[in-house]
Amino acid sequence: MKYFYKNLSIWLIIGLIGIVLINVFKKPPDDVIHVNYTDFLKRIEQGVIPDIKLEGNVITWTNSNGESFKTVSPENQAVIAPLLKSRVNIEVREPKKPHWFLQIFLSWVPFLLIIFLWFFFTKQGGEKGGGGKAMAFGKSRARLIDPQESKITFKDVAGVDEAKDELVEIVDFLKDPSRFSDAGARIPKGVLLYGEPGTGKTLLAKAIAGEAGVPFFSISGSNFVEMYVGIGASRVRDLFKEGKKKAPCIIFIDEIDAVGRHRSAGGGGGGNDEREQTLNQLLVEMDGFEGNEGVIIIAATNRQDILDPALLRPGRFDRQVMVPLPDVGGREHILKVHAKKIQVDIDVNWKIIAKGTPGFSGAELANMVNEAALMVARKGDGGKVTMDIIEKAKDKVMMGAERRSLIITDKEKKITAFHESGHALTAWMLPGADPVHKVTIIPRGKALGLTMQLPEEDKLSHSKSYLFNNLCILLGGRIAEEIAFGDITTGAGNDIDRVSDLARKMVCEWGMSEEIGTITFKAASPVPGNPGPIISEATALKIDGAVKNLVNSAYDTSKKILSDNRKILDAMTQALLDHETITTEDIKKIVKENS
Repeated sequence: MKYFYKNLSIWLIIGLIGIVLINVFKKPPDDVIHVNYTDFLKRIEQGVIPDIKLEGNVITWTNSNGESFKTVSPENQAVIAPLLKSRVNIEVREPKKPHWFLQIFLSWVPFLLIIFLWFFFTKQGGEKGGGGKAMAFGKSRARLIDPQESKITFKDVAGVDEAKDELVEIVDFLKDPSRFSDAGARIPKGVLLYGEPGTGKTLLAKAIAGEAGVPFFSISGSNFVEMYVGIGASRVRDLFKEGKKKAPCIIFIDEIDAVGRHRSAGGGGGGNDEREQTLNQLLVEMDGFEGNEGVIIIAATNRQDILDPALLRPGRFDRQVMVPLPDVGGREHILKVHAKKIQVDIDVNWKIIAKGTPGFSGAELANMVNEAALMVARKGDGGKVTMDIIEKAKDKVMMGAERRSLIITDKEKKITAFHESGHALTAWMLPGADPVHKVTIIPRGKALGLTMQLPEEDKLSHSKSYLFNNLCILLGGRIAEEIAFGDITTGAGNDIDRVSDLARKMVCEWGMSEEIGTITFKAASPVPGNPGPIISEATALKIDGAVKNLVNSAYDTSKKILSDNRKILDAMTQALLDHETITTEDIKKIVKENS
């Protein structure tokens, strides 16, 4: 109703302006009788015109009956004189002049334009902040979101029930604060949402804006920092000033790590650094000498580990909510939420799809559903999304788009087939490894071929044997090339990189090496001024030896598996060359026929 009256008032103003313009430019009725110049001269000769009024070349007079007449005399009488002698009927018209209103308007245009430009560049931020105003660098750039315009609610958020419950309490407090104050409880001043990218942190903030029904300010952490020292701190002050005016309200700061990184202990600009001044002002505003009652701060970040400790202490961000990757139930719920927007075949089983997408974030699941809808749209037959289309969309999201136009020689294709068969066969034979879901030699992204494994259930921790199996599987591709051709290629470059990283973590971070023991040797800390533990040269040599022994052991294990099952390796390679893609059922059949 508010917007109805607002729009109605705008149209009324436009209508009034239109009426005024019509009245201004409307030609008034003319009661003066126009006479041509020849008739005027005849009347002069006849003496019927007693007196005249001359204004420029316009002549007016009135007769005895009170009628008004007007004529226009030519400016150059010498040209007209011969024509008068020839008794030509001459009518002289008055030169057209612009309307008086237009004359005044044109004379004022430059001045009005200067006033408009000055007003535009010096206008204060208002409700939407001062972003983009030349004279308002220190104004907040936060965008005020009207609760009535936000259509996203908690019903649209799935897969993160625990995080949602934490935020529902914030919304309940804003709707009914007496319920908490009567019990002596104090609502958290700040809530920090952290987790991996794509898990739904910003979506949760949008849901809060839709549910709370209070003013909601949204801003990115990077909007505070400028090249001029002090601008960021000024924007923080202005943001909280606006928040206090509209309390109770919510201020959402997305990607807060852009301004809230760990402050340097020594160098790096110290207190004069623009980012650190901004952070200091943010700390003061959140829990300084003056209180901010009714102003709740919600922030989101992917990098909680690099935030300043002062920002994370109770009294500032009292509540830190992890937004995790969804489990199988959460993934199913997320898929059903996004499936409401597309045409889905009745045979689609979202539970099976959820089981086949372990490790997917909410954003990746949404992207997968959208890719499936795009595939249907490309066909143009008005069909529905089927299980087969969703499977193709999943492959595209997980492995990249197919590159069928890439020209590959028969030799390279055979090398790729042996390489992927080495991965797949090693994984098939190792007990406890994730089941092989699909093997393909169709190029996708940067890879010439891919072996996809899907765990049977979500895993929150991994055993040493499981990680060792992964080392064997990663090395299986290189070993298969060596067995089949007696040579190796650069195709195993990414595999070796992942093997090195995994083996070093097993030794240095997870205490899975007998030579090193249960001691952690982490890499250098990303926090300035904290380089991490110092490792002696002797210990570094022991770490290198332990990593090498672990990789060599995995190499020997994988080589024995592939050598003992060479017949299966060849058959699997031939199946890939014939069909380009094989699935679990195909592998079962190959292993059974060649065992």
